[in-house]
Amino acid sequence: MNLSSLKPAKGSVKTNKRLGRGTGSGAGGTASRGHKGAQSRSGYSSKRGFEGGQMPLQRRLPKFGFTNLFRVEYHGINLDTIQALVDSKKITSIDKDILVASGLASRHDRIKILGRGELKAKIEVKAHAFSATAKAAIEAQGGTIAIL
Repeated sequence: MNLSSLKPAKGSVKTNKRLGRGTGSGAGGTASRGHKGAQSRSGYSSKRGFEGGQMPLQRRLPKFGFTNLFRVEYHGINLDTIQALVDSKKITSIDKDILVASGLASRHDRIKILGRGELKAKIEVKAHAFSATAKAAIEAQGGTIAIL
């Protein structure tokens, strides 16, 4: 066996149908597109969700719900994540810059410290918000919290 003798498995490669190449080809004339109508024309593409003129699903279903424009979204970071960060980087204070640098938050996030996990280090934490359990856990270890 050599590279020049390689060819695909039998039946795995089909030759495409050459459309619109005269009546003798069997796919001439209308080129298997039927007669008239939008789909027979070149350049046709239907809209997403188009149902042939029937009222589309996204317009049949009602709108519902409410979006509060003034909602403040927080990016939650748990105590176990903070403990892992303290163990790996040997730091005594955590603020937004450290969390962004370590890839735990983005520059635009508001950060909330949440209480999952166990904190073993005395640490100073600066964030936008704290849950009650996280606040208690940080202060129990002798750490301090600061709200940004």
